[in-house]
Amino acid sequence: MAAGAHPAEAAVASLLPGATVQSPAQDSPVVAAAVAQWPATERERVLVPPLNFAMVEPGVYRSGYPNKKNFPFLKKLGLQSVMYICDDDYTPENLAYWQQNHINVFHIKVAGNKEPFGEINQADIADALVKVLDRNNHPILIHCNKGKHRIGCLVGCLRKLQKWSMASIFDEYRRFSGTKLRIADQEFIEVFDACVDADPNSLPSWAARE
Repeated sequence: MAAGAHPAEAAVASLLPGATVQSPAQDSPVVAAAVAQWPATERERVLVPPLNFAMVEPGVYRSGYPNKKNFPFLKKLGLQSVMYICDDDYTPENLAYWQQNHINVFHIKVAGNKEPFGEINQADIADALVKVLDRNNHPILIHCNKGKHRIGCLVGCLRKLQKWSMASIFDEYRRFSGTKLRIADQEFIEVFDACVDADPNSLPSWAARE
């Protein structure tokens, strides 16, 4: 992988040999028009990941809300499950895609940390982590709408279970939130202490080593 490659390309390059992964930076009308001129066989090999897509750990991916143009990319991942962290409902198009591809859906209805009144319930994140830490649900895509805040909290709490330093956890959070970081999210991660009752017999190898 060339230096400066988009994280989505690095995350799936080994899984999708021979395919061209189109990064969000390439997802523009000019590029789309150019791609439309390619032969059909070549267009089929251009895979567009969802917004803010990345690998969290082997078998666990994160992103923003997937749409129809992301479906060929997701199909290559061989997803077993998808987890949607949001209080909004899925679109009928997404629900139909998950059903047609026999992908289990976990919908954790969380509104997000929005001052002064909105606050994520620790029990909801603990419940989500139990499912993420069950290798029977892998490969799994975890996503919210933008792949920044709610997923940032979920991944941050996972890293806390992995005993990452708070500095490293916040650095990862900021890489995805950019200028839209929320202090309330970082505070939530820092104080998170809910019991995560994951089945030790179903832990993925990377969690079992922790």
